[in-house]
Amino acid sequence: MLPEILDFSSIRDAYSKGFTPLDLVEEVIARCNASADPAIFITRTPEDQLRAAAQELMARAPEANSLPLWGIPFAVKDNIDVAGLPVTAACPAFKYHPDKDATLIARLKAAGALVIGKTNLDQFATGLNGTRSPYGAPRSVFDSAYVSGGSSSGSAIAVASGLAAFSLGTDTAGSGRVPAAFNNLVGIKPTPGLVPNVGVVPACRSVDVVTVFAATVGDGIAARKVMEGYDAADPFSCVAVPVKLPSSGLRIGVLEGAEREFYGNAAYEALYDAAIERAKSLGATIVPFDYAPFRQAAELLYNGPWVAERLAAVKDFIATNADDFDPAVRTIIEGAKAYDAVGAFEGKYKLEALRQLTKAEWEKVDMLMLPTSPTTYTVEAMMADPIVKNGHFGRYTNFANLFGYAAIAIPAGFDTEGHLPAGVTLIGPGFSDEALAPFADAMHRSLGAGMGKAKEAAIPEASRVADGDDGMISIMVVGAHLTGMPLNHELTGPGGRLVKTCRTAGDYRLFVLPNTTPPKPGLIREPGLAGKGLEVEVWKLPPSAFGNFVNNIPAPLGIGKVTLDDGSQVSGFLCEPYAVEGALEVTALGGWRAYIASRQ
Repeated sequence: MLPEILDFSSIRDAYSKGFTPLDLVEEVIARCNASADPAIFITRTPEDQLRAAAQELMARAPEANSLPLWGIPFAVKDNIDVAGLPVTAACPAFKYHPDKDATLIARLKAAGALVIGKTNLDQFATGLNGTRSPYGAPRSVFDSAYVSGGSSSGSAIAVASGLAAFSLGTDTAGSGRVPAAFNNLVGIKPTPGLVPNVGVVPACRSVDVVTVFAATVGDGIAARKVMEGYDAADPFSCVAVPVKLPSSGLRIGVLEGAEREFYGNAAYEALYDAAIERAKSLGATIVPFDYAPFRQAAELLYNGPWVAERLAAVKDFIATNADDFDPAVRTIIEGAKAYDAVGAFEGKYKLEALRQLTKAEWEKVDMLMLPTSPTTYTVEAMMADPIVKNGHFGRYTNFANLFGYAAIAIPAGFDTEGHLPAGVTLIGPGFSDEALAPFADAMHRSLGAGMGKAKEAAIPEASRVADGDDGMISIMVVGAHLTGMPLNHELTGPGGRLVKTCRTAGDYRLFVLPNTTPPKPGLIREPGLAGKGLEVEVWKLPPSAFGNFVNNIPAPLGIGKVTLDDGSQVSGFLCEPYAVEGALEVTALGGWRAYIASRQ
């Protein structure tokens, strides 16, 4: 009854048809027991305890889907407190038993979510690769020879393999984004301070962020909204003042020249270029920017005094238990001894100087789009060179929390063999979390990479991130204005944005209009026709552009209400019936794109 990859809308649909949280728990238990990767979890929620949580939820809120996350199963990185389950931070000697939930866990449980277990991680959340744990190294869901990404390794694998509908990671240097890229997931990295860290084992307390892995942007945002909110017990918690981004004509900063570094991975570079082209097709303006000050800030996280924060988090424990640390983790943390208070202030001064330099770049753009990771490696290669190769993963992630930015990582497709996935990350100013989501969702859908290990899966329409009242006007196009077609520039030029690709209701017919340049179709409706519908696109245009666009439409075409296959109606291209008399009908091909392809 449930799909291979668990997403919110599929679970809610099952609940609306009589499936229960107890039924879901049995399914999750069966999937976990059958999992091929034994390193995903450090501690699973005991089966009877999980069943009891489902029963308690049904007693507390008996109506299906009556809470924001009613019966949604999630996994928790094992550096976050969950009452009744131990915390290890991937160090057995560090284990403790919290008597209450972290603030964000309490909020998720109150919203109806069910904890299925505590997941593996790079020890003390120090690493981006997923191999630094005595509990084993989780592997990529696409090839077990490759790393899962870290430090939130088990959390990403739990979602990508269909065990949980979302999971929690933590992100200091990129740990909520890199594992998303390596496992074809969405990674939601909130602005630092948006989600409270009370009950979270710190890595670098001043820049740590709790993150969400999910199958879709909409699911991840829904979980983040439940977790966020001020908590006075967290000294870095803050009240969000949302930052808006333009509703059209987004300017997106991309890499060029010497700042492009993929460490020889041509396939990942090609996927980044393809994502840039896709952003263009969605109406964005692409702007090369100078990444140098961002890169220099990124280098401070591990080659500057911020590494001393990692020592501050565990200084008492490492003083007595140094031999219990993973060797690479110990090397990094003990590197803090090279810094003193003077070095800390000097590092702060350098960061603020770099922040000033980045302001000139932000004047050019509204958001950045960077490779989530420039490359990936096998577990064997990573273990042979753990510090340097781990550093490669953080080239385009390490700066984000130091500067207080929001970010959403999305799948960008697979390499030339269709083997390993890559990702891109959209990065915006602090508290642009909500504003980033619609474009991130549109990008995820348009790139067609699926969800987790289900590479071919369609992203559920119910999870689409709404733009809100952005003042733009929707229009459906069926022919020469489709993405990649000769007149598409009439939409992208004035700031139009692709909303979705879909189909009309089944009672529409499509004809080739004679003597048109470029070739154009005529769409007419024939009530009672039982067809399969025709492929179309829905775009949004600024009001002024919409008026100009409609004014320039030549007869016999015009704009009218078109019914889509989901029953909704949208303004779109229609043709006067007289114009198709004797014209070639191409309805059976399913759409204009298919007709153009047939001519070639």
